[in-house]
Amino acid sequence: MGKRIVITTFGSFGDFNPYLGLALGLKARGHDTIVATAEFYRPFVEAEGVGFRPVRPDRNLYDIEAVRRSNPGRTPAYLMKKLLFPRLQESYEDLSETTRGADMLLTHPLTFAGPLVAEKMSIPWVSTVLAPISFFSAHDFPVLPLLPRLAVVLRRLGPGAGRALVGLAKRATRHWPEPVRRLRTEIGLSPGKHPIHEGQFSPELVLAMFSRVLAKPQPDWPPNTRITGHVFYDGSGRDGLSPDLERFLASGPAPVVFTLGTGVVGKGPAADSFYRESLKAVRILKLRSLFLVGMDPKSRLPVPLPKGVAAVDHAPFSKLFPRAAAVVHQGGIGTIGQVLRSGRPQLVVPFAGDQPDNAQRVQRLGGAEVLYQRRYAARRAARHLGDLLGKSEYARRAGEVAGLVRSEDGIGDACDAIEELFASYQRGRV
Repeated sequence: MGKRIVITTFGSFGDFNPYLGLALGLKARGHDTIVATAEFYRPFVEAEGVGFRPVRPDRNLYDIEAVRRSNPGRTPAYLMKKLLFPRLQESYEDLSETTRGADMLLTHPLTFAGPLVAEKMSIPWVSTVLAPISFFSAHDFPVLPLLPRLAVVLRRLGPGAGRALVGLAKRATRHWPEPVRRLRTEIGLSPGKHPIHEGQFSPELVLAMFSRVLAKPQPDWPPNTRITGHVFYDGSGRDGLSPDLERFLASGPAPVVFTLGTGVVGKGPAADSFYRESLKAVRILKLRSLFLVGMDPKSRLPVPLPKGVAAVDHAPFSKLFPRAAAVVHQGGIGTIGQVLRSGRPQLVVPFAGDQPDNAQRVQRLGGAEVLYQRRYAARRAARHLGDLLGKSEYARRAGEVAGLVRSEDGIGDACDAIEELFASYQRGRV
């Protein structure tokens, strides 16, 4: 018998797409799924025939990114303290109304009202992570944006050093989620665990919705974690490449694709510099190339473009990347997954957040190179691209990794785990 499952998420399309993909997978198995998130995403959800409910803060993708880039050096703190925690009461009210009568609540790491709603309503709660950095493991310490080399040092020193830094991070952030603790008291709940760290993980089931090639379970991960593989969704299956793009791809050798995804594209001087330096690199190497520049007119490249160079607003990654020679991108976990699945070499240009950690993980796999945004200049980019395209081991290794990623069924495995949790309730185990 189908269950009513509420899925709540927050953020850019990289934070939204996997949850809509999962909702569609659960719907195909007969469950009544509802996606609860910002009103901005309503048309995308309803176009797929999935239920939608709005949850504040009602900020669209571009508002969120404006908040992120207004203080890039302190992105997590600023996003939480200035946007999420001040609206926690509203989020709780909206999500409580949406979840009334539901059989399960599934949450994104930034939906801080979710664990409170699940506990207050005494319904099964499934938490998720999209990237390995969310576990902040002392045994596999992540690459931090401001201190990218620290992870290398800590891995050499061992988990003891990692645990010390994890403890320091918890103490440094202990006051951030005070609004969560206040609300818990107001609704009659105990103070609970640190909402940003261990408190984000469900005691029943944690879905790690990334590929097993990126990380293996560690001793300090929640014991009920299940790595599913990437949960892919980048638009309706009916969405293909535009006729103009098809003609460009058919007119010559596979191009190098440049994209900054939804989280960076068109966002300020750093993004402008990325496109400008990339175009210079293309001229140096005389490469056929395709630029995905997004909807922001500030991202427009100068015209006329060189021969063999094209630019479009967007294209479904799942259909475009397999037809690329290589992909240059920002390292968001959704883009990472799509490039890994495509089997194409990649040059990762991390900006912030989880991107530096994702970048180092794919570089260790052997089919990628990393060039940090602050060092991204035409000649360096051209040198890296020359290696990626000219040395066969990059393509060979990317192809091997692609086979592993394609063998995973992220949606199917996540649905299996959810249904197994329901079954355990029926048996009275939980």
